[in-house]
Amino acid sequence: MAKFNPMIALPPLVFAGLAGLFMFGMGREDAQQLPSSQIGRAAPSIEAVTPLGELAPLSDEMLRTGGIKLVNYWASWCAPCRAEHPQLETLAEEGVTIYGVNYKDEAGNALKFLDELGDPFTAVAQDEPGRTALEWGLYGVPETYVLDAEGHIAYRFAGPITVEIMEKYIKPEIEKAAQ
Repeated sequence: MAKFNPMIALPPLVFAGLAGLFMFGMGREDAQQLPSSQIGRAAPSIEAVTPLGELAPLSDEMLRTGGIKLVNYWASWCAPCRAEHPQLETLAEEGVTIYGVNYKDEAGNALKFLDELGDPFTAVAQDEPGRTALEWGLYGVPETYVLDAEGHIAYRFAGPITVEIMEKYIKPEIEKAAQ
């Protein structure tokens, strides 16, 4: 009769333990929220960006004056950007000022994207080399920042904005930044 070797049971037990930890982590409310060292700081300069076609160009002054605003990094090649676009249009229709920064994209493709899906942006800039995105601490696109009236970053959301995320995170953060 062969002896039972406990080492044979170890890999499945380790796998089951890791799977349990991953499932627990994915179910957490804040699992999608990545830390940002930019919260509370003035929005980094966007003077290195270029205008996107004939669209209203984005400027540093726009970020630092006026009321609460969003800055949304997006790209035409980004499928999640396409998925979140209706929520950006809804926010714009509700009166939220949204500035768009097109990330590592060709101008023609970006303009076609906006022609096809609509343009929710008050002003747009193109960051084709991605240098400005680095200063903002961008993880990837889409990524949205809530700026207070003085141009300080009040909140950052990495990932596509769904209806649920818009209601649960973005709108409350806009209200909080207005106080």
